[in-house]
Amino acid sequence: MWDYSDTVMDHFRNPRNVGKIENPDGKGTVGSLACGDALTLMFKLDNNKCIQDVKFQTFGCASAIASSSALTEMLLGKTIDEAEKITNKDIAAFLGGLPDQKMHCSVMGREALEVAIHNFRTGEDEMKHLDDHIVCTCFGISENEIRRIITENSITNIEDVTNYCKAGGGCGMCQSDIQKIIDQIEADKSAAQPVPQSASVKKLTNLQKIKLIEETVEREIRPRLQKDGGDIELIDIVGNQVTIAFRGMCAGCQSSAVTKHDFIEAKLREFVDPEINVNEEGK
Repeated sequence: MWDYSDTVMDHFRNPRNVGKIENPDGKGTVGSLACGDALTLMFKLDNNKCIQDVKFQTFGCASAIASSSALTEMLLGKTIDEAEKITNKDIAAFLGGLPDQKMHCSVMGREALEVAIHNFRTGEDEMKHLDDHIVCTCFGISENEIRRIITENSITNIEDVTNYCKAGGGCGMCQSDIQKIIDQIEADKSAAQPVPQSASVKKLTNLQKIKLIEETVEREIRPRLQKDGGDIELIDIVGNQVTIAFRGMCAGCQSSAVTKHDFIEAKLREFVDPEINVNEEGK
């Protein structure tokens, strides 16, 4: 039995906005019955070009139904530009999280939204990428899609790629190609990382230090915490004293002290200033 949140179970048992819209402004269908999951999403705009009505039809598991239902609730009242910014992580977060093996359901929702918006803008029923190379022939997953899923979700292993989009979960013949994509993305990230600060570097101003701390949190720290369902909030920065608060799964975790010292403080000392101390709010 999967460990579903109460929100997931609510949207599964009482799905919102199920059905069809006559003459929708945008419509997108992704997946296939052969693969086990399929979703059709459609929306109608009001006079202000905001999403006034949205409906879905899906064939799939509890996570697929819940993800589709949650997405429709998230879309109501949004402009197309606002809707376009919704990611699969946003859908999963709205539901209070999904099991790793079911994250592909949130990805399917984001893909259906992407196709529906493309349909609204172009009138085309499908998004055709002539330069897409199909890596996983079992599920028809392209290299570009795998790259995007890896990048957006900070994925570092084949198992998570399969969890998020099913690629590699069929015959397994593409797993070596998926690993090459992962390795290349990791190599590109390493090459793009700034050189850590050193004693020979000119002393930072207060504003420069604050900005560098914020950038390091967003680039080096937050993605790692969010991958495990946690998060961090910067509360205050005074000189080399950085005050934080743990959010999500990190809040109240017994290992939070280790995470604070061995990971967060270590990263800030590496990329900002070796004299930085990290303190947790209220402690």
